[in-house]
Amino acid sequence: MENLYAVVAPGLEGVCAAELAEHGLAQIRREIGGVACSGRLEQIYLSNLHLRSASRVLIRFAAFRCRSFPDLYRNAVRLPWGRFVKSDTLLRFRVSCRRSRLMHSNRIAATLQEAADKALGRGPLPGDGAVQQVFAHLVDDQVILSMDSSGDLLHRRGYRRATTRAPLRETLAAGILMRLGWDGSVPLVDPMCGTGTFVLEAALLAAGRPPGLQRRFAFETWPGYRDGLWRRLCREAAEQQRPLRNALTGFDMQETAVAAARENLARLNVEGPISFVQQELGEQRPVRGPGLLICNPPYGKRLRVKGSLPGFYQEIGRQITANYPDWRTALVCPDPNLARATGLSLHKIADLRNGGLSVGLYCSDGQTPGRT
Repeated sequence: MENLYAVVAPGLEGVCAAELAEHGLAQIRREIGGVACSGRLEQIYLSNLHLRSASRVLIRFAAFRCRSFPDLYRNAVRLPWGRFVKSDTLLRFRVSCRRSRLMHSNRIAATLQEAADKALGRGPLPGDGAVQQVFAHLVDDQVILSMDSSGDLLHRRGYRRATTRAPLRETLAAGILMRLGWDGSVPLVDPMCGTGTFVLEAALLAAGRPPGLQRRFAFETWPGYRDGLWRRLCREAAEQQRPLRNALTGFDMQETAVAAARENLARLNVEGPISFVQQELGEQRPVRGPGLLICNPPYGKRLRVKGSLPGFYQEIGRQITANYPDWRTALVCPDPNLARATGLSLHKIADLRNGGLSVGLYCSDGQTPGRT
């Protein structure tokens, strides 16, 4: 049975599976919204340190059939909670149920809490200690319990503290870049960069810098945490960084967005030709390719545009054609009609979710397909 599960945004399962394979995990199996695999303690650490596209890494530590609350308690009280939970660590259960006799999520959580406390030989704890999340998934009377090894969601790299409205998640930006097959061998431009997520994730990717080097993880609080192993893996990862070969540039018309992007860049700890410029797309000078132009334009939802949305996208296409004629183009777009409105030769290569909205990743005809 696979004992690790990487949670990932729908549409990026193939990217995440390829990442896991690169770091030595076995029995990799894709599911919608995640990738199951197997690995030991070192692979748990490596996954959290290196995965760019995943939201969190779960450890599946128990599975059993159950159709009553007494059975749930009897099974749960025998589990090895002490492998993951210290005596003063709070447990927070997140329960989902589907087609099961047990459907009351609050009572399921309370039963699991009681069983875990009994197994750990403790009573109720005050609510101000370290917290360990446990995911309980019930489907067709089958209970799967998973420990969260990540803690904060993995898109929280540690560098982005300055934001503006409708920021793109780091995991989605990195997953898109890998899905496009971009590796830093050509320049990259985001002509409407906001707080710079595409450019900053491109810098980490091109430099080979793991996204988890600047943050902490839930597994660091586990009783079996091996600090020496973790420090060695971080040291080896830091030693493998490489200089950037090409320029990475973000433009935006908003002064506040550019200022936020520069603040985030200062915390990134990647040196090289990375810049953010306050400039509208129509003001950008023509640039010779080859290169990758990547853009997440406003959808007309949280960020409004002047005039009609199709007209706005038509102008985007006109400016890209004029200023970046030899560049490959990739757009994140919520509607194929808007992608067509650009007048660019774009085709959809992935269905994704951004901020709860269904979007597509559209690429020009010459775009590298990347990982599927």
